[in-house]
Amino acid sequence: MKNNKFTIISLVLLTVLTACSSEGGNGGSKVKAELSSLTDSSTTAASAEVKETFKKLGDEPLTLTFYNTSGTFPDVEFKTLIADPIKKKYPNVTIERITPAATATLEEVLSTHVPDIIYSSSTSHQRVVRTGAFEDLRELIKRHNFDESRLKPILYDYIKGITKGKGEEIVAIPFNANQHVLYYNKDIFDKFGVEYPTEKQLTWDEILDLATKLTRTENGVQYIGLAVDNLTGLSKGLGLSYLDPTTGNAAIDTPEWRRIFELQKSILEIPGYVTPEGTWNWGRDQFMKDQTIALRVSWLANMVGPLEELRQQGVEFNWDIAPAPNFSEQLGKTREAQIHSLSVNSQSKHKDEVFQVIAEILSDEGQRILARNGRVPAIINPELEKEYGLDIPVLQGKTVQNVFVGEPLQEHYIHPYEGEIAIRLTEATEDLAVKGLDVNSAIRKATEAINKDVETLRTTIGEQ
Repeated sequence: MKNNKFTIISLVLLTVLTACSSEGGNGGSKVKAELSSLTDSSTTAASAEVKETFKKLGDEPLTLTFYNTSGTFPDVEFKTLIADPIKKKYPNVTIERITPAATATLEEVLSTHVPDIIYSSSTSHQRVVRTGAFEDLRELIKRHNFDESRLKPILYDYIKGITKGKGEEIVAIPFNANQHVLYYNKDIFDKFGVEYPTEKQLTWDEILDLATKLTRTENGVQYIGLAVDNLTGLSKGLGLSYLDPTTGNAAIDTPEWRRIFELQKSILEIPGYVTPEGTWNWGRDQFMKDQTIALRVSWLANMVGPLEELRQQGVEFNWDIAPAPNFSEQLGKTREAQIHSLSVNSQSKHKDEVFQVIAEILSDEGQRILARNGRVPAIINPELEKEYGLDIPVLQGKTVQNVFVGEPLQEHYIHPYEGEIAIRLTEATEDLAVKGLDVNSAIRKATEAINKDVETLRTTIGEQ
């Protein structure tokens, strides 16, 4: 019926245009009037069609699939932040999570499935771009009257730069700002008689002093004073790129990066930090499960959801939150805010419906749910900060206002090769930790390895 309607409109237009070519004088005005009337009718029909799409989302049973390409997103968060709120708003809509085999790559999943909603972060955006799975959202934004001005600029500006040099596509909508904080284990501080951090943002020198006091062996248990996600984590305090955005070559032989390497080496040289067996890479499991890490600087999303899952399993301990530290001249700023985002799959058969779901998640109420459950909203609404963490049990009694001490940096442009070469920075940390390399040698070795990788990537992936 729809095709017949537009066929009739096309025939009428052809008739009117023919008349326009043969009539002069007042006839031209008459034709213009007819064209105007016809255009208004077509616009009205198109608007009605869009409204009908909205209506369908609320009426017919609909299952939309969801795939997380990167980042920590436990089932408890998926249910609380996405599946349940959408089901409440649209009872007929089910958001179903795709859970591929642990060995399946992002590329394999996107080539064998067509997840309607793609959840991603800076660690996977460029890989998804290469698959062609991202829909350019500009038309959907326009058609659905989505208010882009509500989005935090440090998040949306990063999103707009994902396809840098390839056009002005908008491939995602920010979901939340994944900010950094300083987690600390009060029990370890109490055990060694050290005062807790406060709401004051500490310098790295002050943190190193604390870490030295808290790195020791007690009753056969090795306690580590500080975990920082190593070179990749430390570099986010200065917003440093791994690769030159123009040439794609290594960009780590700079004064700023040398400063990061020096800080990393200072941490590794804390007596007892590297074990006699050569263990040096301390992270979430040691803080959360083993409970042998006194201080950990890391993402909110990396810890809050998993800590809540652990609490639901009956495991709790005495921890809290302080502001993320930085260099003395950088106080007032924290690390880069990582963007977690939502996208429409270019192959989805339900693009309008998916975008409406995304718009709902980005509504004030949708973002309030995020805030109350431990994620920093993507929209500009200071009132939501006051509600941060109120609905997630694991944050009850925590000093959550420290999440908002210091201004997060905008994440640096992630070069298409960056994900593939990041392993070289982990190797560089190991060179500093157990192989005895000095900073200059470690930088030189990592630079050579990165540039060699880039040459290979230019062949296998293509010039970027």
